[in-house]
Amino acid sequence: MKLMINDTPFPFELLPLGDSAVILRLVSGISIETHRIVSSLTAAIEAQPFAGFMGCVPSFAAAAVHYDPLLVSRSRAGDELKHGTIFETVCARLKACLSKELTSAADQVTRIVEIPVCYGGKYGPDLSFVAEHNGLSEEEVIAIHAAGSYLVYMLGFAPGFPYLGGMSEEIAAPRHQTPRTSIPQGSVGIAGKQTGVYSVSTPGGWQLIGRTPLALFRPQEEIPSLLRPGDSVRFKPITTQEYMLYIEGEL
Repeated sequence: MKLMINDTPFPFELLPLGDSAVILRLVSGISIETHRIVSSLTAAIEAQPFAGFMGCVPSFAAAAVHYDPLLVSRSRAGDELKHGTIFETVCARLKACLSKELTSAADQVTRIVEIPVCYGGKYGPDLSFVAEHNGLSEEEVIAIHAAGSYLVYMLGFAPGFPYLGGMSEEIAAPRHQTPRTSIPQGSVGIAGKQTGVYSVSTPGGWQLIGRTPLALFRPQEEIPSLLRPGDSVRFKPITTQEYMLYIEGEL
């Protein structure tokens, strides 16, 4: 199957995810272009939801389309009554939705989110390892990390946890062989060629280079995540004193 975006065909496949979701997976690797395609098809599905549609969750090269099986069943009509399964009906509705040419998400306005980070010390206990591993000073690691512009590909692993693309390979570092049992909320880490921010306190094996005083997961708000797929993230170095002022609500 193929969907058309700006006269360009992109192959995709539909796969069941339990009894109440469909995975719409692009037959392509992880890239900015793939991210834009996922954003385009997610927007198209949400703009014309079918009966029983509950939500669409984008990832690196796919989107999970969640639905209510009972509502889908009750709303079937015409040729849909011949379908042997609810999955078949949902696939037919998705194909109909995506049969029209989509608009590329390349021109959509990108949110730029600045995240303050206190690097090193007790907030970034692995900064020295990352520096030594790459033959750099701690100051150089901070400068390289803070100079990057990072694309939020998706949220996952933990509520509000961003998967970021765009980190320089100059500061890449391996995960810990033995993960820590608890990583403080707000910790900024590096794992391989990727960087990220722990949105909640969880176990983890990333190399911790700093911490942000901002809460990425905000369950009390209507949109419970500070970041969203498609955002552009910039990290801003701050001092320990500034970190405490953020915590106290004075910045």
